[in-house]
Amino acid sequence: MQQLNQLILDENGVAFHPMMGNSYEVNTTGRYIIEALKKNQSNDEIIVELSKRYKISTQELYIDVYDFISKLKMYGLA
Repeated sequence: MQQLNQLILDENGVAFHPMMGNSYEVNTTGRYIIEALKKNQSNDEIIVELSKRYKISTQELYIDVYDFISKLKMYGLA
């Protein structure tokens, strides 16, 4: 989680990690997930909030959220 906390998110959908020198493009949902993880929200809390926000069932969101978090882990960010 320490690497994730170092990500700098801008309003244009770019996440920059200054220590690694890497930039990542994220959409508004990805940005929300990163910000929520930085606030130590659980995956389930994130899924419930996104379900309310986008009016999508939690079952549909589950795979997408876990997939995104898996990609963060793959990049060494989570």
